[in-house]
Amino acid sequence: MRLIILSGLSGAGKSVALHMLEDLGYYCIDNIPAALLKAFISHTVRSGDKVYERTAIGLDARNTDAEIALVPMLVDELKRSGIDCEILFLVAGEEELLRRFAETRRAHPLSRQGESLREAIATERRLLEPIVNYADQVIDTSRLGVHDLRDLIYRRADPREGERLSLLFESFGFKYGIPGDADFVFDARSLPNPYWEKALRPLTGRDPAVMRFLEQQPGVAEFIADIATFLEARLPAYRDSARRYLTVAVGCTGGQHRSVYITERLAERFARTLPEVSVRHAALTQTVS
Repeated sequence: MRLIILSGLSGAGKSVALHMLEDLGYYCIDNIPAALLKAFISHTVRSGDKVYERTAIGLDARNTDAEIALVPMLVDELKRSGIDCEILFLVAGEEELLRRFAETRRAHPLSRQGESLREAIATERRLLEPIVNYADQVIDTSRLGVHDLRDLIYRRADPREGERLSLLFESFGFKYGIPGDADFVFDARSLPNPYWEKALRPLTGRDPAVMRFLEQQPGVAEFIADIATFLEARLPAYRDSARRYLTVAVGCTGGQHRSVYITERLAERFARTLPEVSVRHAALTQTVS
């Protein structure tokens, strides 16, 4: 049995992710009380019904503190019993969450009379700390579109790819903040910046003119090679620990030129030897609404 526990902050895209898991053939149940999680799993295992072979369960902060605190212990118990279990946790920045709630005009599930939306978000972060601290993967959706999030969940949860290490290279802009789902972060701001070339300013690191500019700059190829060498030395340990995915983030000032170019080159290099390599450009995508 494969079990995905999907949790996260309200407004971070949990419903989108759960619907994608359902499309992938998972039996999905949302907002189950954490206290009933063990009983539900016992029922599905004993039933022997193939419909439960891949199950996804949504957990949110509408549980008591004590119930949420027991989730890590329960997951350990499930793993020891032979169940392939992992936790995916979705987050987003506070300002982005405020924008999403304002646009949808939805009430935060933890809103109380006299409590502001910011306070409700802070309360939810605190309540869910035991889960996010134990999560196998934290996904920052602040700058992801709906289709980007669905694609990311597809790569994470497709049962046909469950035994492979999926490597994601992500470009970002430091002025927007470091992605919360990155396992490794590299800073490309010391490299020559195409932004200061007027003709290159509106382009991205995927455009030929920007690529030629960076290929001619000292230190760029060496920077890429250093990251590749660092990762190649560590990938075996991630495989041995049964990790399914690894996110490598490369940032520059705005996430438009240098980081985009570098992530594309790294992806090309690792795609020659790994079956699951993908690229995401955080500063070039739309956000979840």
